[in-house]
Amino acid sequence: MDGSNHSGVSEFLLLGISDIPEQQQVLFWMFLSMYLVTVVGNVLIILAISFDPRLHTPMYFFLANLSFTDLFFVTNTIPKMLVSLQSQNKAISYAGCLTQLYFLVSLVALDNLILATMAYDRYVAICRPLHYTTVMSPGLCILLLTLCWALSIFYGLTHTLLMTRVTFCGSQKIHYIFCEMYVLLRLACSNTQVNHTMLIATGSFIFLAPLGFMIMSYVWIVRAILQIPSASSKYKAFSTCASHLAVVSLFYGTLCMVYLQPLKTYSMKDSVATVMYAVVTPMMNPFIYSLKNKDMHGALGRLLLGKAFQRLT
Repeated sequence: MDGSNHSGVSEFLLLGISDIPEQQQVLFWMFLSMYLVTVVGNVLIILAISFDPRLHTPMYFFLANLSFTDLFFVTNTIPKMLVSLQSQNKAISYAGCLTQLYFLVSLVALDNLILATMAYDRYVAICRPLHYTTVMSPGLCILLLTLCWALSIFYGLTHTLLMTRVTFCGSQKIHYIFCEMYVLLRLACSNTQVNHTMLIATGSFIFLAPLGFMIMSYVWIVRAILQIPSASSKYKAFSTCASHLAVVSLFYGTLCMVYLQPLKTYSMKDSVATVMYAVVTPMMNPFIYSLKNKDMHGALGRLLLGKAFQRLT
């Protein structure tokens, strides 16, 4: 494998978390189980929202898209990892690595932007309830989602195209479970200052700006809830935001564990944190949103009972 420049790199080796055969078998079954739970959970959320007219509201419209994004996200990384663990073939082509990187970067950004949009939806629902139907019109919802997709695609393309300019030399061994931005930059032997600058500039816009928006939204939401005289009404208002808050906390918490550190200190120990945001978060989202949601419970029940009835008849 010629490592003189990026065009000479034909493949990378994804070494994963462990190279011990016994541990790899355990990891294979663990990740396969988590992947299947994630797929089933998110598919059920999408189907329940699609087929139940009661859930055809802006909040559930964005939730269905969040589930689709999570489903796409895990499918981008986990199947390849499972093949590597089972077949011991750890090679991934240069084009395959960049493709995986593009979808990884784009979908993480999309997840974040959809969460920010959902925060705006909760703000309008609680702080401007009389205008909710007018403000959160179908047209605006589609426009917001289109903007989320456009920004995430642009974000992914920017960093993937910049990565094609990076020169790799020496070892192409990636001590990670998938092709990740920081890990690839650590393998570079060319100047990556442009990549770092763009990561900071675009990351501030794509991640920090939505986070600031979500914080401000919840400041106004809390103020509005505190003005509600009835304790039961306060609880009901807060319960509509609890699931979103839990998902945002899980998303940003695991993301910060991986990325709030200098690039030079990025090492294999961060694989655990990566598994948290790459596998655990998409798996937990359906449970978080359906745990105490009576509407979702009802929709899932009607969906499953309907399928069971169709089989019996």
